[in-house]
Amino acid sequence: MWQRLGNFVLKNRLVLLIILFATTAVMGFFASKVKLSYEFARAIPVDNPKYRDYKAFQQRFGDDGNVLVMGIQTDSFFKPETFAAYYKLHRQLRKVEYVDEVLSVPAAIGLFKDTLTEKLVPAKIFPDSVIEMGMLDSAKDNFLNLSFYKSKLYNPEAHAYLMAVRINKEALNSAKRTKIVADITAVVNSFENSAKIETHLSGLPLIRTVVGDRIKKEMGFFLIGSLALSALILLLFFRSISTTLLSLLVVLFGVVWSLGILQLCGYKISLLTALIPPLVVVIGIPNCIYFVNKYHTSYLQNGNKEKALVDMVSKMGVVTLFCNITAAIGFAVFALTKSAILKEFGVVAGISIMVIFFISFILLPSVLSYLPAPGTSQTKYLNNRWLTSFLLTIERWVVHHKAIVYGTTIIVLIFSVMGIFKLKSVAYIVDDLPKTDKIYTDLKFFEHHFKGVMPLEIVLDTKKPKGILKSTVDINKIAFFQDSFLAKQNNIAKPLSVIDGIKFSYQAVSEGRGDSTYTLPAFGNPLKDLHDKLRQVNVRRENKEMTAADSATVKLIGSFIDSTEQYLRISMSMADIGTAALLPVVDSIKRNANRILNGIDSTEIKDTANTVYNITVTGTSSTFLEGSRFIVNGLKESVFWAFILISVCMLYLFKSARILLCSLIPNLIPLVITAGVMGWAGIPLKPSTVLVFSVALGIAIDITIRFLVNYKQELPVYNNDVNETVSATIKNTGLSIVYTSLVLIAGFVIFCFSSFGGTIALGWLTSVTLFVATLTNLILLPVLLLLVGKKNNPKKV
Repeated sequence: MWQRLGNFVLKNRLVLLIILFATTAVMGFFASKVKLSYEFARAIPVDNPKYRDYKAFQQRFGDDGNVLVMGIQTDSFFKPETFAAYYKLHRQLRKVEYVDEVLSVPAAIGLFKDTLTEKLVPAKIFPDSVIEMGMLDSAKDNFLNLSFYKSKLYNPEAHAYLMAVRINKEALNSAKRTKIVADITAVVNSFENSAKIETHLSGLPLIRTVVGDRIKKEMGFFLIGSLALSALILLLFFRSISTTLLSLLVVLFGVVWSLGILQLCGYKISLLTALIPPLVVVIGIPNCIYFVNKYHTSYLQNGNKEKALVDMVSKMGVVTLFCNITAAIGFAVFALTKSAILKEFGVVAGISIMVIFFISFILLPSVLSYLPAPGTSQTKYLNNRWLTSFLLTIERWVVHHKAIVYGTTIIVLIFSVMGIFKLKSVAYIVDDLPKTDKIYTDLKFFEHHFKGVMPLEIVLDTKKPKGILKSTVDINKIAFFQDSFLAKQNNIAKPLSVIDGIKFSYQAVSEGRGDSTYTLPAFGNPLKDLHDKLRQVNVRRENKEMTAADSATVKLIGSFIDSTEQYLRISMSMADIGTAALLPVVDSIKRNANRILNGIDSTEIKDTANTVYNITVTGTSSTFLEGSRFIVNGLKESVFWAFILISVCMLYLFKSARILLCSLIPNLIPLVITAGVMGWAGIPLKPSTVLVFSVALGIAIDITIRFLVNYKQELPVYNNDVNETVSATIKNTGLSIVYTSLVLIAGFVIFCFSSFGGTIALGWLTSVTLFVATLTNLILLPVLLLLVGKKNNPKKV
């Protein structure tokens, strides 16, 4: 069949080339339309309870991840020149397009009694002309006596000050976000240069934007780098510019198709899908090496170009097809997970790898048939003295030192298994950024002085509309939960809820100063008072008589009580403590919330009929925890399915359980060794590192397939003499295996130049896996074949 296909391709080469170029041009059109994803990693499926809780929270209270923070640390903050510069910064940030609101010390609002009406009216603590009027010291004194702002806008012990910039949600989820963040950064840098005070920027908008922009830049870098590196290796191997350019054309077509497929599937470029084009290059080049290597070998044997091309297709077609199938399986199994980001990566990568096979199958023989027959310089690599010596050494080890091979393998495996027991599973929101990156160091500034900026939310469901008016809703218990538990957590910033608004108002009514008067009123029902206030505001709204104070009241209360008055929100920020530490923190919050508010000491309450509240912990931090766990578990499952599906392919190809066992052992051992290396090196299991195993298994098995297919083809030639066949296979296939492994390893090493830790880990861990897989397939696999062959045919051996 494959010989007929080879003849068909050569006979219809012009038509096939026209079709290939035309369809690639169409895919190029779609590839030009692909866009960058501005969403955070969509790790959780939409039917996941945590995801539904988070979306419900967003519908009731708005987004929690659209605040960018700026911080400084200085002892001279309240000196006129510094305060004026900071105030100017506030006004300039407010003018940036799509900035909805800026919260800072100069814009802080206080509640003051109206001497005529005896009512509280909001007013700025620091008037615009506070410095010119010589009122800065008195205003400062008033501000520092308001506990509401303490630990939120300033840290008195560290003399650190925070400015919060709220960005329009729609603009933040679009291509505009890059310019918004750049404009904010430019304004902040201008302040830093003029005031001579170091500034720190953080928050999810900044982190997401910078990560997204770096992905876009690195995608181009890795693509160009992988192409350049592949071209260099091909040129060194084949000593032919035409062969090198043809191989590059194959992978360039593959890249165009991969981006076109991405667009046709309705996906965007994310941290994972950005890796697909360079991966296509890395996987496509070995196709070219094996095809061209077989073409050159056949041509040297028979001296007939056309026959050599047909032989190339007939002998390497099935091998390359199954190699690409197994590689595609290694990626496509991610599509079996429910995680959107993994599904997208799996679908596009799997299809792209199969497409690169068909491109290679059509383009290589068709174009080679138009080129002159290979010259002596182009086939010189087949007699490389160093590689020939290396392969002869391997042959001696395989034939004469089997015991050492087995012993070394067992020792390395024992050492690796010991390392596996040291493996830990933990991920951080800024996990992939280097520790020296300014984004990382700035985040640590806010964690040190304000306990972090990652959003964490608690929602108290009173179970029915107007539920805040129920007699069982005790604001003193909520206040106790906030003050006695949440506020004392090491990695959680001061919580904020409607309770703080009530304390703020009561402090103003009582004209108190300091923390001692920042309390709840001893009598009355403040929640009912808020309900009545909202009702009065709504009446004025209907009569179109709303004032600025009314708007501020609605905005403030609406941030912490939903429009149905059924849900109460407690908002916090926390440090990026990692998934391992975050889970017990979330469980502790649930348990103590249930204990204090519901009177039940339990993390989860199954029967909520007799509880006062249904308590939900959500927010970006909580969903990140769930997403990381979901991805890691999904990737573990994908490794299992990759193993099963690849085993089925191998069984179909070789139709022998013993050969199947021989093929799997040399590929499982590299995975165990890599896991052991991770354990000893202290590299945790996280989304970016678990990815290595499935990918490496899919690629490494290619080496096994090529070796075993050649072994199977050569066995009848040597009258089923296993010893001679194994030796011949090492010599004949070893050369192309070594060349291909070098290309693959070099292709993945280029990922080590990334600025993301996960991509770096993917690069060097996959390279280690492939290096070990090359050794096990060239040394251990032949030894196992000799063992199996001896049992099957002892007389021959």
